[in-house]
Amino acid sequence: MAIQVIHFLQDGAPSWGVVHGDRVAPLARRYTGSAGFISEGLDDAWASTPDQATLILGALTLLSPVSADRQFICQGINYASHVRESGMDPDKIGFNTLFTKASSCLASAQADIVRPAHVRLLDYEVELGLVLRRPMTGPVTVTPDRLHEWLAGVTIVNDISARDVQLPQTQFYKGKSYRGFGPTGPFLLLLTPDEWRRWPELRMRLHVNGALRQDAYCGDMIFKPHQTLTELSALHDLQPGDLIATGTPAGCAVRAPGKLAMWVMRHLLSDAAKWRLFIKKGMANRAYLQPGDTIAATIRSDDGSLDLGEQRNRVVAP
Repeated sequence: MAIQVIHFLQDGAPSWGVVHGDRVAPLARRYTGSAGFISEGLDDAWASTPDQATLILGALTLLSPVSADRQFICQGINYASHVRESGMDPDKIGFNTLFTKASSCLASAQADIVRPAHVRLLDYEVELGLVLRRPMTGPVTVTPDRLHEWLAGVTIVNDISARDVQLPQTQFYKGKSYRGFGPTGPFLLLLTPDEWRRWPELRMRLHVNGALRQDAYCGDMIFKPHQTLTELSALHDLQPGDLIATGTPAGCAVRAPGKLAMWVMRHLLSDAAKWRLFIKKGMANRAYLQPGDTIAATIRSDDGSLDLGEQRNRVVAP
């Protein structure tokens, strides 16, 4: 059965523990970051029992289950519904879009999200995060039934994005990497080999101020985890604890203009004028995040047996 692992502060030091209901069993050993826990502590986590749960979950200060010394890799336009709302045709997506976020943007599932002073079009993207189990230092072919050999677990990622930086500047890295733009967790859900086959059943939901914005199953991905792992293995090395965020479904604040507006912008406006118009229109879109907003994100199976917990983050001014 899947187990929920948390990274938290205990006596001022980072610690790891296993969640049993509303209590936590702290692991006796201290591990260095997520790489240390995954390389040395998985057996300890699987051996945890409810009678060892001496801490109250709600009283703990959580940390990201992926530490900032790990790689943060992302997939873009990986759900047909998001491709459509971005003004593109899913049938014409012929390649896997990969980019990185700065690992320094990783934050806890409880952390405030600071909207930088110059950012006005702040957006959200709930995503399933895959956390590496073992080194991947050369090309391999990963099949759907071998995910458990390469992945330790899954977690929730919110790919916070400054659209008025990302899109006009064509800077994915810059627009998505401000500090705090990567809330992750609360749980790292460790899965059995059989449970890894159920990842398509996981359902992502994101609410802003109680209103549902995103709701989709992870099985709707265009490029599946085994395909992405296979492709990434041929590009560069991956190590235990590295994070892959697998894309977001429809429901983001950003929207593509209509076909007529797209034609006008493409053929009659300069790039500078086009993006001025984009930002002006975006400023009137109340779906973008504002200081004071609260974001709640969950990923779980409909039967509740696979539950990655809930993120709850507040947007604040600098």
